[in-house]
Amino acid sequence: MSQGEHSMASGNIQILVGTTKGAFLISDDGDRRGWRVTGPFCEGWPINHVVGDPESGALWAGGGDDFHGAGIWRSDNGGESWTLARLTKGMMDDWAANDPEFAEMVGWTEAPLPFGDAFSQVWSLCHAHGTLYAGTKPAGLLQSRDDGVTWDMVDGLTNHPSAESWTPGGAGLVLHTIVADPGNPGKLWVAISAAGVFATEDGGKTWDRRNRLSNAEAQPDHGHPAGPQGGETGHCVHNMTRAPGEEDVVYQQNHHGVWRSADGGRSWDDITEGLPSTFGFPIRVHPRDPNTIWTLPLNGDMAGRFPPEAAAAVWRSRDGGQSWQDLRTGLPQTACYFTVLRQAMGGDTRDPAGLYFGTNSGSVFSSTDEGDTWDEIARHLPTILAVEVLDPAGQKAAPAT
Repeated sequence: MSQGEHSMASGNIQILVGTTKGAFLISDDGDRRGWRVTGPFCEGWPINHVVGDPESGALWAGGGDDFHGAGIWRSDNGGESWTLARLTKGMMDDWAANDPEFAEMVGWTEAPLPFGDAFSQVWSLCHAHGTLYAGTKPAGLLQSRDDGVTWDMVDGLTNHPSAESWTPGGAGLVLHTIVADPGNPGKLWVAISAAGVFATEDGGKTWDRRNRLSNAEAQPDHGHPAGPQGGETGHCVHNMTRAPGEEDVVYQQNHHGVWRSADGGRSWDDITEGLPSTFGFPIRVHPRDPNTIWTLPLNGDMAGRFPPEAAAAVWRSRDGGQSWQDLRTGLPQTACYFTVLRQAMGGDTRDPAGLYFGTNSGSVFSSTDEGDTWDEIARHLPTILAVEVLDPAGQKAAPAT
């Protein structure tokens, strides 16, 4: 039995890792121990995000760069083999068109690409309600109704009245986070750096920009260009997640603080107090408890972007951000200078819930007790850009009671 067939048959967890040198899979032995790393896949492309469908086992990996152009890879056999849907051209196409020897070397053949040179990378993926979504750089949203074979631009977002005013973050103008409502296929949230949060409730036909503060009077002027001002959160959202349950509770890690919305992003409350820094990239919510969240603060955007005092900690709140606890057992506490990027924290749906994060120094850390203790389960990978979890045997998130 192949590795992919074994994972699907047993319902084992697969950690889906996107890196600067391809995609990797980390599979367990059935009890979230005995991890095994396979890869790299996707011919060494830069892979910004990898997601999977727990029902079919299909995997998708999105990425690209100025050289390759943008594309999305798909595997239907647990990562044993992959096929590429190229979406835009890169420098490789121009070189190959003028150099037959180079074209032969890279296996290039001239073919029309559906989006020309409209964007250079796929930054994020989301599979929900039979639709596959992809966020791009520069910021755009694509959708596929046939599992990634063909794609259409979601014009309602591209043509938003505010689009001409969107400004790039440090990594450019990227649509890096896509969040679906598991109970309503028409509802979707996206985050764009540095244009903020946008939401649709009609399947992408129309979009609301949702950055308003609910506690604007309590917000001092932080004097930071990415901080809250003018009655709105900072528009440089780093990551966003929706809590389980019927209420539209949404959390975001911003360039300047952690924020909670109880109304689907229509208004936001600052829940940063108690954390050692306002700066960080990932945020994760518990699969069943809407008040349990995790984040990984870094020391600041201009201070090195490593854990405060060079001692790693994941911070957890059990009360929706009213208080925070640092979780350090098993994490390096001296000379720790890694960064954990925006998509590089994922989780399973077991009980207790598992949590996983990857670093720009190539390590993956795992906790099977909701963050209380940690183990390093992989090291020396390329720079890790994204971590997600495919958990066919996990417990589904349930509405909060």
